[in-house]
Amino acid sequence: MCKRNFLLIFTAFLVAFGLGGCRSLPPSKPSSEWAPQEARGAAVFQAKCARCHYPTSTQPLHGPGLQALTKLKAMPSGAPPTDERLTAVILHGRQMMPGTPLTDDQLNDLLAYLRTL
Repeated sequence: MCKRNFLLIFTAFLVAFGLGGCRSLPPSKPSSEWAPQEARGAAVFQAKCARCHYPTSTQPLHGPGLQALTKLKAMPSGAPPTDERLTAVILHGRQMMPGTPLTDDQLNDLLAYLRTL
């Protein structure tokens, strides 16, 4: 009986977790509405990040997809997507992601672009 109750609770948890993960994400800001800084950030993304990350999908490439990254409560690592945390991950890397050297202007432009996703 105990095993059956455990299986029922476990199954209910999986269903609830699965349904919670199915919510739609907010759409990315259209490129036609980007401010100049956001457009420069998109260029930085294409040059430095696009080989490993999809910008407008949650599907992984070599790293996680970044759609709505700054609009979520937590990044794939579980950390909140604050500018400080994003900066640390971008500049210093994390796990398999290498650090990416950027100038202050490139970093600020990239952060502005990431907020459009």
